[in-house]
Order: sequence, then C-alpha cells, then structure tokens
Amino acid sequence: MRINKYLAECGLASRRKCEQFVLDGLVSVNGKIITDLATDVGVGDSVKVDGKRVNLPHKHVYLIMNKPKGCVTTVSDDRGRKTVMDIVKNNYPTTRLFPVGRLDYDTEGLLILTTDGDLCNRLTHPSSEIVKVYTAKVEGEVTETDLNKIRRGVEIDGKMTKKCKAELIGYDKSTKISSVEVSISEGMNREVRKMFEAIGKHVTFLKRVGYGDLRLRGVNRGAYRKLTAEEVNYLKNV
Repeated sequence: MRINKYLAECGLASRRKCEQFVLDGLVSVNGKIITDLATDVGVGDSVKVDGKRVNLPHKHVYLIMNKPKGCVTTVSDDRGRKTVMDIVKNNYPTTRLFPVGRLDYDTEGLLILTTDGDLCNRLTHPSSEIVKVYTAKVEGEVTETDLNKIRRGVEIDGKMTKKCKAELIGYDKSTKISSVEVSISEGMNREVRKMFEAIGKHVTFLKRVGYGDLRLRGVNRGAYRKLTAEEVNYLKNV
C-alpha cells in the first residue's frame, strides 16, 4: 500500500494532507525517514509520524452526531472551548476520529465523524455537491420575494452562491420569527447565515438536519450513534 494511502487509512488525515507529511520529512518507515510518495508499506513495517507509531485500525469508525451549539468542530481548540471530540472521547479515547466538514460554533445539527480519511477527503472536496439541508429561524417575516433572491443566488464575500432550494415552513406572528428550510450544495463559510444577511435578514438559530439522504432521526442534541452499514455504503457511493 502506498504510504499516503496507508496514513489516510490509519485515520491520520486526508490522503492529500498525508502526502504533505511525507514531503515534510515527518514520516519514517522502519526507522528511516522517507520523502518519496511512491514508498510502499507492507505487513509488519513500522510506520511513525513525527516519532509516533501509527497503525491501521481493524475497522473504520463512522458516527453521526447531533452537534450542540457552543461547540467547535475541530479536533482541538487553542482557546480552550469545547470541541466535538469532547463528546465522543469517553467511548473513543484514542481513536483518530475527525469531522467531515464543519459546523459553526453557534450552529447545531448533523455532523459525521470518521476514521476514514479517504472518504472524508472525497465528501469535503469542492467537486462533491452533496446537498446539505438546514432549518433556520429568521427574524421578521420572510416573503417569497426574499426566498426567490436566495434561490437564484446572492453575493457573499464577493462570490455568488449557487442556485438552491428555500422553502418557508411557517411564520410566528407572536414572536415575529420565520422558519425556513434551505438546501445547499456548497460549503462556504457561514453560508446560510450570510445568504440571509445579504437580503437584510438575521438568522437567530440554525440547524443542519440533512446530509444527502442522511437524517438526524433518533439522535438527541449532544449525542451520537454509529452509522448503519447501509448509511456507510450510501456515503461511499454518493
């Protein structure tokens, strides 16, 4: 197995990032630093990254989490904030899990975590157009005119968003809050929030409820479960 694939299969990072580890001279095989990406690793070889031994997991782990707000989607945080890894650490204290994509600190909902670096890299690649579904609480009454602007695409950070689906779920006259479902295929930073900002609306609550055909059913806020074999197969073939 090529060294970059081996490292990705170990759950270290995406295959591309693992290539950089090799090029940076951080990887050794049987005690010898290697920088050739064509290096093959066989059974019984000792592979270390930055001096630490890495091994292929017996089986990849695939989890679906209902991320709570007030939690960052990173492996660690230099500001000491709670991370999604803190939620799973009791059951996976030494497993090299990492999140597929990101959810903002104040956004909650569906998040996938896995040890499968190749799958993570493919799902988060710009060429992947998996539809992500969000429900948003928006201040004020959102009209069809507003939604048509979002559907056609709005400019955020100097770039036009792609056409998307946006549907009004309801409007609460007492709280003056609109509930909207938005389905996007991009992954721009804070995209849904900025889309509404572009039409003069403020999102007070945002939750991802769908990732392709995956849904959060049966997963409470701050909890997670293993993906079923069918769900894993779907992600590998989406």
